[in-house]
Amino acid sequence: MGGLSIWHWLIVLVVVMLLFGTGKVSNLMGEFGKGIKTFKQNVASEDEEKKTKDAAMSEPGSLNAPGTAVPEQKTSVNQG
Repeated sequence: MGGLSIWHWLIVLVVVMLLFGTGKVSNLMGEFGKGIKTFKQNVASEDEEKKTKDAAMSEPGSLNAPGTAVPEQKTSVNQG
């Protein structure tokens, strides 16, 4: 008890098909698939941007690159 058998799921599926029709269900699944695809593309593009930014920052001569010293600016103070 407590678990749903395959027959319960089939009855639920038939009721959903009768209420909404096959067209709406397939459209809904198509939109869901498009949303997942768009999400994956955005995540991949953000990862690529981060890799590009990290690679640019680690190039010799670039600002804030690891291992490069930032020249100190000397300022003079007039005391007078």
